[in-house]
Amino acid sequence: MANQVEPKLIKPLFDELQKERFVTLATVDHETGGPNVSAISWVLAKDEGTVYFAVDNRSRIIDNIKSNDKAVINLIANESTYSISGTASVQQEKLEGVPLKLALVEINISEVRDVMFYGSKIVAEPQYDKTYDKDAAARLDKQVMDAMRKA
Repeated sequence: MANQVEPKLIKPLFDELQKERFVTLATVDHETGGPNVSAISWVLAKDEGTVYFAVDNRSRIIDNIKSNDKAVINLIANESTYSISGTASVQQEKLEGVPLKLALVEINISEVRDVMFYGSKIVAEPQYDKTYDKDAAARLDKQVMDAMRKA
């Protein structure tokens, strides 16, 4: 059976992308031309066709996107794993309302593909813990997510 392909986010994925969460991001490396994968957590579905994420504006991710705008977010949710593909662009070099120098990146979705191997489902999603000051982390997370919602 072929995996399901959609032109935009389905509701369970849109809902999952309304809060900070672990995803991986694949871009094309600006130096090698090969794949580059990064783990990020400041991600937000603006609507069913658009995903925002925030990263340090000196990140290799930013150089990669400026060189080649193709990007894929891998999201584990809804008992499966999804490849969210599209074109990425830097919307703000410095996200307003945040004390760090974070860039706001937008991905215009072209395809959402369920890429889970046949006959299986995810029974536990990845979890992570912030290893620095929990209160400072919570404040920063709120600032970043609020700023992305306002963008």
